[in-house]
Amino acid sequence: VRLTLLVPELIWPEPADQLALGKLSLPGLEWLLAHGRFSAGPRQAFEITLGEQFCLPELSFGPLRLHGESNAPAAGDGHWLCADPVHLRFHHERIILADAGAFDLDEGEAQELVSALNREFVDVGQFDVANPRRWYLRLNAAVDHQSEPISAVAGRLVDGEISDKNSLLTRWLNEVQMFLHSHPVNAQRQNEGKPAINSLWLWGGGRLPALPAPEHNAIRTDHPLAVGLGRASQAHVAPLPANLEELLNQAASGSSQLVVLDALLPKVLYEDSEGWCTHIQELEARWFDPLKSAFGGKVTELTLIAPTIYGKLCWTLRGKDHWKFWRKPCPLAVLAGQLATPATEGNS
Repeated sequence: VRLTLLVPELIWPEPADQLALGKLSLPGLEWLLAHGRFSAGPRQAFEITLGEQFCLPELSFGPLRLHGESNAPAAGDGHWLCADPVHLRFHHERIILADAGAFDLDEGEAQELVSALNREFVDVGQFDVANPRRWYLRLNAAVDHQSEPISAVAGRLVDGEISDKNSLLTRWLNEVQMFLHSHPVNAQRQNEGKPAINSLWLWGGGRLPALPAPEHNAIRTDHPLAVGLGRASQAHVAPLPANLEELLNQAASGSSQLVVLDALLPKVLYEDSEGWCTHIQELEARWFDPLKSAFGGKVTELTLIAPTIYGKLCWTLRGKDHWKFWRKPCPLAVLAGQLATPATEGNS
């Protein structure tokens, strides 16, 4: 089996944080990284790295993510955007965005807000709730709206993230924000001490593209964008297995498997170092340490791709890399420090 693991935020973004990195025990992961051939590219969002695995010709993430939802309208008709509910707050005269991964939003609240938006802005398009945290907008007329994917802005300053502040949708979004501010759902949320849903993050606009057959003939994921990409490229898509053993028991001999392990991403977005540590130890037990044993046997090739704050990192293991005993494992904390120096210089 040829295996590609896509693991966003594999390395904690603060190399000096010894509470997160200093006490980790990751012999399997560190062995894999030491034996792999390493390359690094510019920093990019998880969604863009994912799209590259499918030779995505344009950033039509909206209809593709919708295409991967289990309970949603057909994405093949019309111009769709992701219209994710967010909370904007001011901090030292700057705007910070929190997506719905940072707060609770139930189905009833989401449906009530979207129904009100559909009544108020029927001339713009039609909203749909596939999940309380993931909303979509089908525009009546296509509009070119350039903005970053949600993972590039969640938990971060967003003042400069909209490239065209005078675009039609950006101006319309100001009306949406005023409308949401006065909605009873938000009044109730504020009374309960919960963050108001006071804006939307519109991104990934386009029509559902026809994708070429991917390099991978099997996609293992629970992420709706990855599911949609797999479906659009006619690849076999199945839920994320519990561990490597389950994957190898199900995988056809000679197949190429793409596995999307995205549990670390939200922990980094919201600076949850304890949650990040817990999840990377789980990945070590379920995937990395078993891979150390399986490589060179059932797993003949391994590619590990990690979009991180340090850049897009990639390790590849093939053929005789298993026997390169002179490549000694390096603690993840040391590796983070090595990566941080060029990343800092490149961003200065």
